[in-house]
Amino acid sequence: MGEGDQGKVTRRSLASRLVIAATLVLVTALGATGIILEAAVRDSFEEASRERLQAQIYGLLAVLNVSPEGEVLMPARTQEPRLNRPDSGLYAVIDGPVNRWQSASALGEEPELPAGPVPPGETGFLRRYDIGPEEAYVLRQGVAWEIGGTESRLTVSVAEHERTVENQIAAFRATLWAWLGGAMVVLLALQVAVLRWGLRPLRELADALIAVRRGERDSIGGHYPRELTGLRDAIDRFIDGERKHLERYRNGLADLAHSLKTPLTVLRSELEGGDDDSRRLLPQVDRMDDSIAWQLRRARSTGHGTVGRAVSVAEVARRIVPALEKVYAQRGIECRVDAGAEARFFGDAGDLMEILGNLLDNAFKYGERSVVLCGESIESATDRRPGLRLRVEDDGAGIPVEAAEAVRRRGIRADERVPGHGMGLAIVGDIVEAYGGTLTIEASPLGGAAIHVVFPEE
Repeated sequence: MGEGDQGKVTRRSLASRLVIAATLVLVTALGATGIILEAAVRDSFEEASRERLQAQIYGLLAVLNVSPEGEVLMPARTQEPRLNRPDSGLYAVIDGPVNRWQSASALGEEPELPAGPVPPGETGFLRRYDIGPEEAYVLRQGVAWEIGGTESRLTVSVAEHERTVENQIAAFRATLWAWLGGAMVVLLALQVAVLRWGLRPLRELADALIAVRRGERDSIGGHYPRELTGLRDAIDRFIDGERKHLERYRNGLADLAHSLKTPLTVLRSELEGGDDDSRRLLPQVDRMDDSIAWQLRRARSTGHGTVGRAVSVAEVARRIVPALEKVYAQRGIECRVDAGAEARFFGDAGDLMEILGNLLDNAFKYGERSVVLCGESIESATDRRPGLRLRVEDDGAGIPVEAAEAVRRRGIRADERVPGHGMGLAIVGDIVEAYGGTLTIEASPLGGAAIHVVFPEE
């Protein structure tokens, strides 16, 4: 499965899965109910058709006469109007020992009713029997007619076109499925409402976790159903444990720095007060001091974690820029900060101080009159932390293209005439890399160097 497919599967929410499953179950259940009801109603309509045909037979028997010779005698018009009207869909035939009588409705059509007599007292019901141009429901009944001691056996057949019943079934089907469709819509709406209500605690928990990830709150907290309380507590313990672990790690590094700095200070004092041979070792002590400072700065860079507080770029810049303006007051450099409230760094405030402090210090150091700091947010999806884009420019001599990569290494400076250890950009590069970001050096429109730092969204 490719990344795109995995993304599609991941983005399908639990609510959508439940809605799809409930919809399938509901459609299946209502569909099966409709089919069963339609079958039951069809049987009911067919039974009603049989009862109507039986009533027609009784009506024919009420006006039937048979001559002593067995001839079937019927009035010119029957009491049922449809039997008197051609192509009415209702037909009647009486087969006697001498002749056959058929209703006026059969004139011109001659429906092919079943042949053969039916024993007296018995009936036979035929469903969807082919009587010619259409199928019909046919009821046949055997009758024994006795006159003057002579018995005549008759078979009375009545047929009704299937379309009569089918029209009734079609009307019922339209009503049935309209009601079932409406019921399905109502039930689906209720199901969605119930699911939204039932899953609301999960959404609230997810929103709280996103807020923690985006640095908008310190823990999940809040009140949740009993089933989610354990999950909430476990996540809060994890967040608190990660922060405490980071704090212990930083405290340990601070203790290590203090324990190393004190002996080096004592050693430097002893060497400075010694003879010339002793003073020759001072550069080595300085190298050790610089190396310790370098390694500690690298180690103290926390990098991105599961949670992080949002640190305003503008607020940190307001603390650094005035200090640098005082340090480089004799140069009269003007620094412009262009960073809105949305420009935020997700990580340790000390790391952002280190990044901006080194970049701005270099800009003040190598610039002529102008330094610009820009910070802008990289928009992201609602469940991800936004990224950050930083740009520091100056109007100094700039950094040659061939030297851009070299100055990022520890101890290398673009201009050896300017005092410094050449560690600023290297420190910044290590911190940026720890956060998964990138650092690039380009030429600035101001004439000097432009340092671009990009922290991607997470």
